[in-house]
Amino acid sequence: MKLHQGRLIDHIHLRARDLPATATFYRAVLGVLGIPLLADEEGHLACDELWIDALGEESGAATHVHLAFQAKDREAVRLFHQAGLAAGGRDNGAPGERSYHPGYYAAFLLDPDGNNIEAVFHGPARRSASSVVIDTGEA
Repeated sequence: MKLHQGRLIDHIHLRARDLPATATFYRAVLGVLGIPLLADEEGHLACDELWIDALGEESGAATHVHLAFQAKDREAVRLFHQAGLAAGGRDNGAPGERSYHPGYYAAFLLDPDGNNIEAVFHGPARRSASSVVIDTGEA
């Protein structure tokens, strides 16, 4: 089996108060970025290094983090913001240039649990690889 993983983070695990609402939000925003969100037989959600499951009674509060997803262009950032609002997200910064560095174009949304979710396009760039391939040797 070959897995395509990112370059820095092993994984991020979010705990959601309302898993169906969270699934609707992430399917919408990740879908416009071309990133599939999968669910296992127990309803846990996953894509690349992101894992989301329901907040259990023993788990405490829902998580509150900032996640930034890479977008292929400015239009994808705009579509991310639009799709997220339509899927129950709340605006936390409309699409536009940011002062972080020249060409930083981003939009921010709050997901159903208040996590700050961003789509960012850093400007034209050539990447050495689209992902890291991990070959587990399994079929």
